[in-house]
Amino acid sequence: MTRRAALLAAVPASALALALPAAPAHAQAPVAPEQAASAPATPAADLPPLYADEFARARAFVAGMMEAGVVVPQPRDPGGGYTHEQHKRNYRAILLSGQLYRITGDQAYADYVRAMLLAYADLYPTLGDHPARSNQNAGRLFWQVLNDAVWLVHAVQGYAEIRDGLSAADRERIDSQVFRRAAHFLSVESQATFDRIHNHATWATAGVGMTGYLLGDRDLVERALLGSDKSGQAGFLRQTELLFSPDGYYAEGPYYQRYALMPFMVFADAIARNDPQRRIFEHRDGILLKALRTTIQLTYGGYFFPFNDALKDKSLRTEELYHGIAIAYAQTRDPSLLSIARMQDRTVLTRAGRMVAADLAAGRAEPFPFRSMLLRDGPEGEQGAVAILREGEGPRHTALVAKNSSQGMGHGHFDKLSWQLYDNGHEIVRDYGAARFLNIEAKEGGRYLPENETWAKQTLAHNALVVDGRSHFDGKVRPASAVAPEQLHFSVEPGLQVSSARVDGAYPGVGIVRTLVMADVPGLESPVVFDLVTAESEGTHSYDLPLHYQGAVIELGFPVESHVAARPVLGEGHGYQHVWVDAEATPAAGDGALTWLLDGRFYTYRFATDGATRAVLGQVGANDPDFNLRREPLVLLRRESAGGTTFATLLESHGRYDGAAEQTVASRSRVAAMRHERQGGKDIVVLTLKDGGQVALAVSHDTDPGARHSATVDGREIAWSGFAAIVEIGRGGN
Repeated sequence: MTRRAALLAAVPASALALALPAAPAHAQAPVAPEQAASAPATPAADLPPLYADEFARARAFVAGMMEAGVVVPQPRDPGGGYTHEQHKRNYRAILLSGQLYRITGDQAYADYVRAMLLAYADLYPTLGDHPARSNQNAGRLFWQVLNDAVWLVHAVQGYAEIRDGLSAADRERIDSQVFRRAAHFLSVESQATFDRIHNHATWATAGVGMTGYLLGDRDLVERALLGSDKSGQAGFLRQTELLFSPDGYYAEGPYYQRYALMPFMVFADAIARNDPQRRIFEHRDGILLKALRTTIQLTYGGYFFPFNDALKDKSLRTEELYHGIAIAYAQTRDPSLLSIARMQDRTVLTRAGRMVAADLAAGRAEPFPFRSMLLRDGPEGEQGAVAILREGEGPRHTALVAKNSSQGMGHGHFDKLSWQLYDNGHEIVRDYGAARFLNIEAKEGGRYLPENETWAKQTLAHNALVVDGRSHFDGKVRPASAVAPEQLHFSVEPGLQVSSARVDGAYPGVGIVRTLVMADVPGLESPVVFDLVTAESEGTHSYDLPLHYQGAVIELGFPVESHVAARPVLGEGHGYQHVWVDAEATPAAGDGALTWLLDGRFYTYRFATDGATRAVLGQVGANDPDFNLRREPLVLLRRESAGGTTFATLLESHGRYDGAAEQTVASRSRVAAMRHERQGGKDIVVLTLKDGGQVALAVSHDTDPGARHSATVDGREIAWSGFAAIVEIGRGGN
C-alpha cells in the first residue's frame, strides 16, 4: 500500500464521531467567504494526488483532535504555553473540519465544528485582557491581539462551511457570542491596532471583513476595507497602498511579507467573490499578485532572506504561502506557480488548492523565473531598494542581496547598505536575523528576546559599516524611519552585475556609499564579489566593517595575536558587548586574506590594506548568560581616518574538498595581491593573479552607460565605458 493510500485508509470518517451535540436541521445562511459549503462530496479516490495528500493529512489531524474531545481552556499562557497552543490547534481544527465536511459530506465534521464553537460561545463573553499580556496590545484568547486576529481568520472560514446547517438558535448563539464579539474586540476595543498600517492590522481587518461577509454585515465589511471610521485612511485597502512598493516589496521585509500575505490573499479572495465589482486583484496595478511573486523572489533555496526581525528557518513551505500560491494560481493560471507548489509539496483544501493539484498532476508546471532584479521600497518606490543579483541556475546558484531599503518599521534593523551572499546551497555571508525562539515557552514565552535589541538589531550584527562604535541612527527607530538610502545604480549584464547605493544621516556628517559588483574575472574559476564601502566625512572617525560568515577557518594570510587563555570582549554597547575577540592583527600591505571552508568549497575574503588597517576575528556570544545567541564567527576590519575612507574587499569562491574521498583541489586563492586606489573620483581595484596576470575592477560611478572613462595602472592606461567594468591589464609589474 502506498503512503497516500495508507493515510486515506487510516482514518475512516465513520470512526470519527464522538459524543457531540446532535446536528440541527439544515438552514440557509448568508454567503460564506469560501462559497463552497454546498459543493458535493468528493470520494477520496477521485482527488488529484497533492490534494489527496492534504485531505489525508487533515483527516489524521482532525481525528486526533476529535478523539481528545472539545478542549477550550481558560487562556493563561504566553506563546508556546499549553493554552496558547491549544487555541491554535482549535482554530486549525475548526478550519480543516469545515473543509472536510464540504469535501466528504460527513456530518461528524460539522458536528465537531458546532460543538467547538458552542464551547467558545460559553468562554468568549467571560474574557478580559489576557493574563500573560506583555508590551504588546493584549488579546483575549492569546497574549497579544495579533493572535486573536489569526484565530478569527481561520475560524470564520471553517464556520462558513457548516453555518447553513445549524439551527437558528445555534447560529444566533455562535454569531453573537463568538464572531460578533471577536470582530468588535478587534475593530472597536482594539481600534489603535485595527487602524495601523502594519501586519497586525492586516490580520485584524481580514478577520473582521470575512466575518462581515459571512454574517451579511456590511458595516463590518466597510470597516475592514476602509478603517474604523470608514474614511479610507486606514483599513485593508489603504494597507495594500502603503505597505507594498510598486514592485511588490513589503515594508517590513521578506519574513513579514510571507506572514502578511495570508490575510492579504485570503481576504482578497473573499472580496473577489463577494464584491467582484471592486476588482481587488486588479487594485493598484495588481499589487497583491505582484507581491506574491516578489515574495518568492525574496528566497534562496526556498528560504527567505532574513532581513529585519526574521527567523531563518522560515521558507516557502509555510501555511501562508500554501494559501497564497493556490489563490494566485486560481487568479492567473501562471504555470510557474505550480513549480513552487511542487517544491512545497503542499496545498490547501479549497477549490483553488484542488485546481493547483489537478494541473500539477496534469504536467502543466513550468520553472519559476528566479532572476536578478531591483525591488524598490516605499509606497512610491522612493525609499531605497533591495537589489538581488543572481548567477547560475538551480538550488546551488550564486545570489548576492544588497539591502538598501527603508527601516522596516518597528521590526527593522539598523543595517543600512548591508549585504548577504548565497552560494552552493548555503548562506555564505550571513545576516543574523532575529534573536527569538518562536513559541518556545522557556525562551521568554516565544517572544523576541532582550538580545534582539542589544545584538540582532544593532549595526554590528550585520555586514554594514559602523562609525565610532555606534549603531546607525544611534539605534533609534524614529530618526531611522525618516531616512532611506538612495539606489544610485543597478545593472545586470552577462558576467557583470552591479548595485550601488548611498545613505546620508545614519551618522551626523558622514555619508556612506556602497558598491557591490558580482563579476566574472578572467583567471578565476567562479564569479567573485567586489565590495567598495566609502565613508565621506570631513572629521576624524573610527570605522568598523564587519563580515559575518559561515564555515571553518582554513588559512590566514597574516600573523595574528590569538587570545587562547582568555577571551576579551570587543566593547561595551551597540552590540560590541556580545562579541568575543579570538584574535587580532595588523596585516602588512597586500597580506589581508582569510580563507574558510564550507560544504566542500573554499572562500577567500581579501581586503586591500596599507598596513594600518586592523583585523579582528571574533565570535558572537559574549555577555549572554542565558545562551540566547547563536555562536557565529565574524571578521572585523578597523580603521581610523580623517576625511573619510574606503574599504575595498573581494570574496572569491574556489576549489573543492571531498572528505570522503580525501581529495582537495585548489584550496588556495588564485589571487596573489590586491590593492585599491582612487583616481579623480574613480575607484580602481587591481588584482594580481598568481600566474602573473593583472585584472582591474574599474568603477567610474557614472550612470551614463555610454560615457567613456580612463585611468592609469602601473603606467598603463586602461579604458572602459559606463558605471563599472572588468579590465584585463596584462602581466603585472608588482
